Amino acid sequence: MQQPLWAPWRMEFIRSEKPTGCIFCDFPAAPESADRGNLVVHRSAHAFTCLNRFPYNSGHVMVIPRAHLADLGALGPAEWADLQEELRRAAAVVKAVYRPDGMNVGMNLGRAGGAGIADHLHWHVVPRWLGDNNFMPVLADNRVVVEALDEAWQRLHAGFAALGT
Repeated sequence: MQQPLWAPWRMEFIRSEKPTGCIFCDFPAAPESADRGNLVVHRSAHAFTCLNRFPYNSGHVMVIPRAHLADLGALGPAEWADLQEELRRAAAVVKAVYRPDGMNVGMNLGRAGGAGIADHLHWHVVPRWLGDNNFMPVLADNRVVVEALDEAWQRLHAGFAALGT
């Protein structure tokens, strides 16, 4: 018999007013003093890393180019190089801070590809542990996230600072 899984934190998302613009453009345009509230844990010249507000696992971050683009081929060489370096750093920080058994690193391109924000490219870095949610509960929107976002922000922000970037 299937048991209900309570996720009252989702109600905040359901009831909230949806932004009219692109949050991935708004976050890096805001002053750095807003980074904690926007869950931005690191900024680079052409990209930034932020926590996913509705994560699959604790430590789930997204690595996002500052340029509002949906096509990978539209990124210039400097933007592409910086985005990939930010992805490398983010994976290293997640690994150091959370010590997962593995990670999912991927990008959903287009609405049909599963992108929640299809008009703005972004990588997902999701730490995984043996015995955590398998992919079916993730697809069925059943998640148990054991860490508050503010605590995750503190840990990841400190992890980036420890890299000296």
